[in-house]
Order: sequence, then C-alpha cells, then structure tokens
Amino acid sequence: MHPDLRRHYRTSCLLENTGKRSPILTLTINMDKIKSLADLKKKREELQSNLKLRESGDNVENMIQIKVAMATCGIASGAKQVMETLIEECNKKNIQAVITQTGCMGYCYAEPTVEVKKPGADPIVFGYVNQAKAVDLVDKYLINNELLEGIIPVNYEKIDK
Repeated sequence: MHPDLRRHYRTSCLLENTGKRSPILTLTINMDKIKSLADLKKKREELQSNLKLRESGDNVENMIQIKVAMATCGIASGAKQVMETLIEECNKKNIQAVITQTGCMGYCYAEPTVEVKKPGADPIVFGYVNQAKAVDLVDKYLINNELLEGIIPVNYEKIDK
C-alpha cells in the first residue's frame, strides 16, 4: 500500500525506572484520499446510503428488521464485520431493511448472532453468523425464504391476554 494512504498512530508508555518509551499500541488506519469534488460527493452518497439502510425509522413494522448482537462477546466474535456485510449486501440487492445493533441477546455461545424479523412473521435468531453466512442469509433467507442452518430455537413463550 502506498505510504500516502496510511496513517500510523502510536501510543507509548514510560518504562519504569528506565526513562525509555516502549510502544504499547500501534494502530493503522487506511484512509483514501479525496482528490476532487466528485470523490467527495461519491463518498457522501455512499455514506448516506448506508445510513439510510441502517436506520430508516419510517414504517419499521412493514420492513425487514435485522438486529446484530453487539455486546462484548459479539464484537469479539466478529459482529461488526457481519453487520457491515449485511449492510453492503442489502444495499447491493436493494433490500429495504432496518439494520441495527443491539445488546446481548443471551446467546454468547453462538456469537455472532443476528435476529431477523420479516413483516408479519415471528423473529428468527441465527447463530454463528460469519461474513459468508451473512451473504447467504441475504441471498437465501431474505430473498428466497430458505431457512439456513444455525437457527437458535425460541426459549420463551408469548403470553396473549
């Protein structure tokens, strides 16, 4: 990668009794340069599109709702990448969905977990969702109504009064 496209941030700490600094964290962030107004407009449209797809609050009941568990265990298992993949895939295939993050769903053993609720249907929770399975979830379940492996059974009952 070209050095102009990378920025390095270093944090260091003072080693006890030596007066020398030791690096404890190196973080590399890839940053594409915006070279023209057209690049800036393209980036703006891309980010706005992702934001609309992620949290379009109108008529939520009539849209597909996808919740990605993003508690500590989910994040450690790759939930952030799964959420990004879901957003990208829904965007590519023009699927109108509200994609949000949620806290712990209680299925730490099966992280990353994703809950999908289609209009008029009960929610289904999928476990062990990696990026490849997220693509399958969009292609097979959201588009073709095919169930995938890894469905976590409901462990509660609804009380209708």
